[in-house]
Amino acid sequence: MSDTPFGFGLPPEEPDDGDEGKKKDQQSGGGQGPANPFGFGFPGAGGPGADNPFAAMFGSMNPTDLGAAFQQLGQMLSYEGGPVNWDMAKQIARQTVSQGTADGTKDESVGPAERTAVQEAVRLADLWLDDATSLPSGAGSAVAWSRAEWVEATLPAWKELVDPVAERVGGAMGDILPEEMQAMAGPLIGMMKSMGGAMFGQQIGQAVGVLAGEVVGSTDVGLPLGPAGKAALLPLNVEAFGKDLGVGKDEVRLYLALREAAHQRLFAHVPWLRSHLFGAVEGYARGIKVDTAKLEDVVGQFDPQNPEELQQALQQGMFQPEDTPAQKAALARLETALALVEGWVDAVVHAAAKPRLSSADALRETLRRRRATGGPAEQTFATLIGLELRPRRLRDASRLWASLTDARGVDGRDALWAHPDMLPTASDLDDPDGFVHREQMDFSELDKMLGEAAGGGSTEKPDLKKKDDDTE
Repeated sequence: MSDTPFGFGLPPEEPDDGDEGKKKDQQSGGGQGPANPFGFGFPGAGGPGADNPFAAMFGSMNPTDLGAAFQQLGQMLSYEGGPVNWDMAKQIARQTVSQGTADGTKDESVGPAERTAVQEAVRLADLWLDDATSLPSGAGSAVAWSRAEWVEATLPAWKELVDPVAERVGGAMGDILPEEMQAMAGPLIGMMKSMGGAMFGQQIGQAVGVLAGEVVGSTDVGLPLGPAGKAALLPLNVEAFGKDLGVGKDEVRLYLALREAAHQRLFAHVPWLRSHLFGAVEGYARGIKVDTAKLEDVVGQFDPQNPEELQQALQQGMFQPEDTPAQKAALARLETALALVEGWVDAVVHAAAKPRLSSADALRETLRRRRATGGPAEQTFATLIGLELRPRRLRDASRLWASLTDARGVDGRDALWAHPDMLPTASDLDDPDGFVHREQMDFSELDKMLGEAAGGGSTEKPDLKKKDDDTE
């Protein structure tokens, strides 16, 4: 996946001459991180003929390539939608998926046998989770997706996540001109915003397309990306994940089904959690500031015949989080919320799998290493919203939830999801033992009062005295 937050480039077409064509394409800037920002096939850019932009642009194009180039250019400049050209993002994501992953694995349709295997794995996983959590099943159905189906199903969630950041950058592109000139430069501003929407659309499409080749379900990034109540696994990626682990395919599928089903329980029965997480992303995005001086300089010197300059400027970064207490708090809230979700799932799945799967420890460690070395979640957030999740937070959260289970039982642990104010904070993750053994407010009388009030019963004032933890 590209490390540049807002670089953009269409994935190359599959070469006709096999591996040799792939090598040539990689040498000319193709692949997942093409140097050509618009993907229009500037064959001479950066090489012979680069000093002649028209020769570079059109020199070796056949009529079909030229027509596709102008079609893409027309789509870019005619876009009048929101901050991201999502039609372009979807197109590029699908194209990226069709190219296959770096190991040469191509996407394929899911057969009936694989769909049945996924459904049975999720059904068994839900049965095992009944002993590990007080939250009931949240998966109304279980589906097996191809990579292309994952792209289609998750794009609405990506739109909700990315639009706030893109809005900031898109607004900055229209604000760099002096106010007195903006009325006169209406068409130029419109073109700039269209280009901004295309920039985001290309980068997001490429990022989501690459991610589709890595994820194993709908909740790999700790967020509910798919439709509510639908547990999903990608059989092709599940098989790739389990390759060389020395673990049976059925065990790998079942362990990953446990994780998917656990996420579904959490998001289905903690009604405020989804909006809390997406709101934390939006709050973080509000604190992003665009380097308007750099943007103004780039736009002022922008040569339509040499768009590579714009790509190079974008690779240097156009925005960064504000170094303010509010932005630091927003970052802490987002990291903590995601860590708590992932840590809870890790602890619950381990409790359910450990007595039943001989490979539970190995699979757990594999997933932790995947996250610690920069797995799909960290890379995707770093690419799309400039945020990199810290693995330390996830380990701390998992340990905290496990300690809570030992100290208060499954019901006491899961009761903390009743309200966001009851959850551990970032400082609690630094001292999980302190949170576990801290005096807790007894809400049992309050719950009783609220239940009676809802049923028309007594409204006697509850006793909210504190009770010590059993271990103190």
